[in-house]
Amino acid sequence: MTGWIAQLADALVGADRVVLVTVASARGSTPREAGSVMIVAASTFTGTIGGGHLEFEALRIGRDALAKESARASSDAPLPPWIVRFPLAARLGQCCGGVATLAFAVVDHESHGWIQAAAECERAATPFALVTPLMHGAPAGGAVNAPLLITANDVRGSLGSAALDSIAIGAARNNLASGHGSAALTAVPSPDRVTLLVHVTYFDPFPVLVFGNGHVGHALIQVLSAVPVQVRWIDSREHDFPVQVPANVEVTATDTPEAEIAHAPLGAFVVVLTHSHALDLALIETALKRDDWRYLGLIGSKAKRAQFERRLSARGVEPKRLTRIVCPIGAQIGIRSKEPGAIAVAIAAELLAVREATANQRRPNPPCAIPANGVSSAA
Repeated sequence: MTGWIAQLADALVGADRVVLVTVASARGSTPREAGSVMIVAASTFTGTIGGGHLEFEALRIGRDALAKESARASSDAPLPPWIVRFPLAARLGQCCGGVATLAFAVVDHESHGWIQAAAECERAATPFALVTPLMHGAPAGGAVNAPLLITANDVRGSLGSAALDSIAIGAARNNLASGHGSAALTAVPSPDRVTLLVHVTYFDPFPVLVFGNGHVGHALIQVLSAVPVQVRWIDSREHDFPVQVPANVEVTATDTPEAEIAHAPLGAFVVVLTHSHALDLALIETALKRDDWRYLGLIGSKAKRAQFERRLSARGVEPKRLTRIVCPIGAQIGIRSKEPGAIAVAIAAELLAVREATANQRRPNPPCAIPANGVSSAA
């Protein structure tokens, strides 16, 4: 599954313009957290800000804006980004009762420069901040619609003045230092009379290696299609893979699956579900030679676990390493059903629980090479 920048670029392939909707702030109980994104086109949308009446209203507002943009003359200035505050109980009748403030921005093909720069950060898993000015009235010289893109080491673009850029960079880098994705509104006093939307995108890679394309493997792939993971589905039985797989799944047919573990990315989640106990043992033994993955799950019973522990201990594997094996897989969730779909749901829930528990154990992010095409660098 791609990140929101890639989804934005894809949406613009089939449309002249779209509206980017961002949860700019979330107070109290709200459907989604600040920083959540939805991309609205004339007849489709990607992402979600939580569904329900809030999302319905956001879709309506976004599509009204697209209709207005289509009716404008080419010489007219584009709509500047704006925000709408939604008290969920009072305005929308939603029982959660919090307050969600949404930012709306029309994005078109003229935005290629900052989208390309952000895409480079996304591909490199480098955290970045987009700072978008939300003007109160029309500033001298017209509204600045392109956001300022900021990483820990670089800045691209300008909001029109060195003073405003300095405020934006300071706010963005403070938010980047938090270590997680978010969004926040920063008010800039007169004479600028601007509110800045500081939207931080952080990356916590979620690579999952699924070994085995039997009944549970097939069911797990379907469950994981709805989760923001990057899956490598591995088995030697090439003809047992389906013809089509979800967009976030890469199929690997190989006679040496152990090599896939040896070359797995740092922080990988390893799920062993093969048809062969001997292969399961070989995969687990190979995995235990590394200690940089976040999860190692094995399908089977308590008896299978005990048998594997005896064999691995005899081969010199330390007891401490054996305790990292999760077997029976999915059992921590409390689901006891042996139906493949139920096991798959339990495994997926276990993966998500481990990911949340280890969310702060990120590897350092490399700096991204932001291209200069179409985006000028600010000092």
